[in-house]
Amino acid sequence: MSQYEIEIKSLLGNQESADKLKRKIKEKGGILVKKNNQLNHYFILNDAEKFKAKFNSHLSGEDKIKFNKILEEGSNFSVRTRYTDGEVRLVVKASIGSDTSANGVSRMEFESEMKMLLDDLDKLLLDAGLEYQAKWSREREEYKLGDTNICIDKNAGYGYLAEFEQIVTDRTLVDSVKNKLLGMMRDFEVEELPQDRLERMFAHYNGNWRDYYGTDKIFNVE
Repeated sequence: MSQYEIEIKSLLGNQESADKLKRKIKEKGGILVKKNNQLNHYFILNDAEKFKAKFNSHLSGEDKIKFNKILEEGSNFSVRTRYTDGEVRLVVKASIGSDTSANGVSRMEFESEMKMLLDDLDKLLLDAGLEYQAKWSREREEYKLGDTNICIDKNAGYGYLAEFEQIVTDRTLVDSVKNKLLGMMRDFEVEELPQDRLERMFAHYNGNWRDYYGTDKIFNVE
């Protein structure tokens, strides 16, 4: 069964704004469910068929089915490896509309834990013809409020960023869930980060990621 991720980002700017949002989440009954540090390595996928052929042997069961489905049905792929608290995962996202797969609001998503080191998973992707795009680091706090996940991140380069997210298996629900999340954000007095500005920020980071990865440095791109 395919998963569709609806995720809307808000640029918070500073720790004071992040702390204010955390208080409001807790006031409305949200609970902190996870707190961790993450490394995310993004890759450029030039040949989806080669990736599928090379990587299928490293997956099994439902994961293998989902992996093949997203590569067959999606477009404009975003591929990344992730390290969190000793766990290594492969993440593939794909566009289902006009937004990009890396930052868009509505996307197909595949995610699987891989029993190997991050560097070893990276090497498998490089051997399958993918190329490094950028490496990212962040501190994350994840809150649960009803059926919504709210993540508050301190990202290298971006600074504090919030993500309001829901996952659905019915594609016809995507638009209604997006409107629900936007209403929730208005209640919390935070604004959606416009896609065009987000893409400019993403491009700037990708071009300069070695200056920011693993640091507290922040840039501002309007």
